Amino acid sequence: MVNSRVKKIGVLTSGGDAPGMNAAIRAVVRTCIYHGLEVVGIREGYNGLIEGHFTKMGPRSVSNIINLGGTILKSARSEAFRTPEGRKKAFENCQAQGVDALVCIGGDGTFTGAQIFSEEHGVKVIGVPGTIDNDIFGTDFTIGYDTALNTAMEAIDKIRDTATSHSRVFFVEVMGRDAGFIALNSGIATGAVDILIPEQHDSLEEMFDTFKKAQKRGKNSSIVVVAEGEKLGNIYDLAQSTKKEFPSYDIRITVLGHIQRGGSPSCADRVLASRLGYGAVIGLMKGLTNVMAGIRSNQLVYTPIEDAIKKHNEINQDLLQISEILAL
Repeated sequence: MVNSRVKKIGVLTSGGDAPGMNAAIRAVVRTCIYHGLEVVGIREGYNGLIEGHFTKMGPRSVSNIINLGGTILKSARSEAFRTPEGRKKAFENCQAQGVDALVCIGGDGTFTGAQIFSEEHGVKVIGVPGTIDNDIFGTDFTIGYDTALNTAMEAIDKIRDTATSHSRVFFVEVMGRDAGFIALNSGIATGAVDILIPEQHDSLEEMFDTFKKAQKRGKNSSIVVVAEGEKLGNIYDLAQSTKKEFPSYDIRITVLGHIQRGGSPSCADRVLASRLGYGAVIGLMKGLTNVMAGIRSNQLVYTPIEDAIKKHNEINQDLLQISEILAL
C-alpha cells in the first residue's frame, strides 16, 4: 500500500482526556501491527517520554477498550517537557527504545509540544485532535466533542423537566473555555432561551431583553446555556445580575463540569477516532511529519501542525441566527 521508513511508532495521549481517545489508541496499535510496524504505548503523555514509561503493545493490548471513556495510557500535562533539558531526555529515551515516530493525541498544547520536539530532535510526529471543545483547525470535528455534546444535551433535558415543573430560570454552564461549540449546539438542541459564548459579544441588556420577550410570549420557565469562557462574567455573576433585574424570578445554577469529559464514546466519536488513528499511522508511513490528521467534508486530510495550533474552527454564523429564531 505504502512504503514505510518508520519502524517503530510510539503513541501517547496528552492534556485533557476526551471520550474516544481509547478508540484512537486502538486504531494506531492495530494499524501498526497490520503493516508490520512495532508500536509502543507511552504512559502519562510527555511525562512518560521523559521518565521512560514505554509499553510494547500488540493487537490484544487494545482489546475491549473501544467503548471506554478516558485513556488507558493516562494523560498528564508536563512542565518538564517545556524545557530543552526535558525534551533532550525524552529524545534519548526514544533513541534507546528505537522509537522513530510519535502519534500524539490531544489538543493545542499537545501539538505545540510535538512540533517543538520534532524540530529540535528530528522525530517524526503526527497529531490526532482529541478535545471535547472542537476548536482545532483542520478537522470538522475533534474526538470527544460529539460525546460531550450528547452528555450536555441529556443533562439539560433533565434540568428542563424541573425548570418547567417549578417555573424556574436555570443558568447551565457547559465546558468551553475559549470556544462555544458545546454551548451553542447543546443550547439549540435543548431549546435554550439564550446561549452565551466567548465568540459572541453579548451585553447584559441583550440578555435581559431576551427574558422580557420570553415573558411577553408567555414563557414561565427558561434555560440559559453559558460557555465557561463567556466574557460577560461567570455564571454566578450572570445569575445575580438577572435576579436584580427580575426579582420575581426563581433562579437556579447548574455547572455540568467534568461530567462532560467522561462516559462511553458515541458511535460518531468511535468511528472518527478509528479513522484518525489509522490516518496518523498511514501518514507516518508516507513520510509525513509535523502534520495533524483530520476529517474535512468526510475525507481524511493532513494539516500542518502550525496551522492547527494558530488557527481555530469558527462558529457557524447560521447557527447563531437559528438559535435566536428558534428561541421564540
